[in-house]
Amino acid sequence: MVKTSAVTRLAGIESDLPRFNDENKQAARQQREAKRCASLEEAIRRSGLRDGMTVSFHHAFRDGDLTLNPVLETLAKMGFKDLTLASSSLSACHAPLVEHIRQGVVSKIYTSGLRGPLADAISHGLLKEPVQIHSHGGRVHLVKSGELNIDVAFLGVPGCDEEGNANGYSGSACCGSLGYAMVDAQYARKVVLLTEEVLAYPHHPASIKQDQVDLIVTLPRVGDAEKIGADATRMTSNPRELLIAQYAAQVIEHSGYFRDGFSLQTGTGGASLAVTRFLGEKMKRQNIRADFALGGITATIVDLHEQGFIRRLLDVQSFDSTAARSLTRNPNHIEISANQYANFSSKGASVNRLDVVVLSALEIDTDFNVNVLTGSDGVLRGASGGHCDTAASAAMAIIVAPLVRGRIPTVVDKVLTCITPGSSIDVLVTDHGVAVNPARPELAQRLQEAGVAVVAIETLRERARLLTDEPAPIAFTDKPVAVVRYRDGSAIDVVYQVEE
Repeated sequence: MVKTSAVTRLAGIESDLPRFNDENKQAARQQREAKRCASLEEAIRRSGLRDGMTVSFHHAFRDGDLTLNPVLETLAKMGFKDLTLASSSLSACHAPLVEHIRQGVVSKIYTSGLRGPLADAISHGLLKEPVQIHSHGGRVHLVKSGELNIDVAFLGVPGCDEEGNANGYSGSACCGSLGYAMVDAQYARKVVLLTEEVLAYPHHPASIKQDQVDLIVTLPRVGDAEKIGADATRMTSNPRELLIAQYAAQVIEHSGYFRDGFSLQTGTGGASLAVTRFLGEKMKRQNIRADFALGGITATIVDLHEQGFIRRLLDVQSFDSTAARSLTRNPNHIEISANQYANFSSKGASVNRLDVVVLSALEIDTDFNVNVLTGSDGVLRGASGGHCDTAASAAMAIIVAPLVRGRIPTVVDKVLTCITPGSSIDVLVTDHGVAVNPARPELAQRLQEAGVAVVAIETLRERARLLTDEPAPIAFTDKPVAVVRYRDGSAIDVVYQVEE
């Protein structure tokens, strides 16, 4: 037999396949250290970012975020212009963005919410194009549908190894679940991890995995974990909030959904946290266990889980340090992505399994439409979050809110901005009574038979009117400053510039 070389054997084969080159071995050696960057400038340069592209960030650190501002400052110094900012949410700590918008660094924003000086400036016409306000599930839908194409994702993590394996609870900047960052890591063209510490390889468990990460930059700090919860997760001592929470717990108890194996999401805020506490007491007395709790997880929910009254926690965002640390020690505290959490076009959203969700409102009108975005002065000061996602999907959606705040009515004839349509809301619980959506007569009947005083929402509206002066109408210009997107991407409302 005549022996032939590989080159000879390949000579007669017509193929578009590239030929083996021994230089590939050298390239593999170089890749071993290729992800580490000495500075943000190097990472940005190597990412291929150009003017007009889209950059993204996650909000797991909430008001303690220390990544977005230094990245935008670096982008400004490098001369970038006309960028689209796609942060899963924006907080008061992101006030420096105002100047970056004025200087043309950022020209368009996608986000679930705005607060603080940035929100105030945008409400008064700072941005030329209206902000696109999406829900948490809606953001994933926009990314997957191709409307929101992320060119470079800058994702802050407490620690990662040299290949980029990372989670949100290994390190001092413990933020817990990286449910929103997981989506960006999967879909962004380039992924840059910003980390406080480089750990031994392989770092496990990994919420963001090495085959998703392009570049790594070490920063002195990526977030202040103490500011994640702040006032949002305080346990209330306010008598009015406690009364509302007691009413809400009674509604859940007698709704027909309070049974062994039920599921819940109760969120943050004084009244919502108190609902969890009162409901937990009822679960213990009646020996009822929930199959799972969903969404943003708090210390109160973790406590019930560790006592055995909630079997599993599905965590898209950890709302306090207790919840963040629970991920490290509780095997049934499960981190999920925003896609699994609430994207209606995913192959399976966990919100579809919800029995009960408890939500807040800045306003609710007599058609049960809810506003959680704009204040009584017309200024942006909240977030869509998972509000419409959970309300649309849960078997029972409850709004907890005081009838009035100061001299401002919460129950109104028509909400200033609709985030969640009234068709998704089943019950309103206030300190002056409980109203059930007329579309749910069987629910109203169950509550009435249990002795819960149910009143028409129009009665609550009249009571609010008696307690407050009729607010003067807000003056707006004809310039839109925000477009509110429903979870399927459709426009549900528009926010206009507040007149000076």
